[in-house]
Amino acid sequence: MDTRPSSPIALPLEDAAGEVDIRGTRVLVVDDNPQNTELVQAYLESLPVQIATAVDGLDAMAQAERFRPDLILLDVMMPKMSGFEVCQKIKQNPDLRDTVIIMVTALHEVGDFERAVECGCDDFLTKPVNKLELVTRVRSLLRVRVLKRMLEDLKRARA
Repeated sequence: MDTRPSSPIALPLEDAAGEVDIRGTRVLVVDDNPQNTELVQAYLESLPVQIATAVDGLDAMAQAERFRPDLILLDVMMPKMSGFEVCQKIKQNPDLRDTVIIMVTALHEVGDFERAVECGCDDFLTKPVNKLELVTRVRSLLRVRVLKRMLEDLKRARA
């Protein structure tokens, strides 16, 4: 039997609606089309998140290292490095592998979705992006990310 004193479990702060609080979480929007980036940023304005942007795959990798996003909205077809490659590199990086990645794509082939899953993608959105779908998925996946981080912190504290 474990005789160590138990510490109280830190529960997530709840927002006004009683949901897991996502304030202060970070979202990286990656798209080579500035209009798409601006549209996604406008859609996310209702969420209490910090937003950074990147214009291609290489920029996405640099921003991910610097900004440490909780979630990345990642375009698939980009110059310099595809979204598939970015996703794979992020998931292979021990410091970034828990980052939630939503692939945003105009591709509709089953093989493209299979490739995204193989790279470690967590979810998909198809273009043109629907505002309600985008905001709902981002909010939901950020809540999961916050809870997962809290669980990891609790495990470390008990070790």
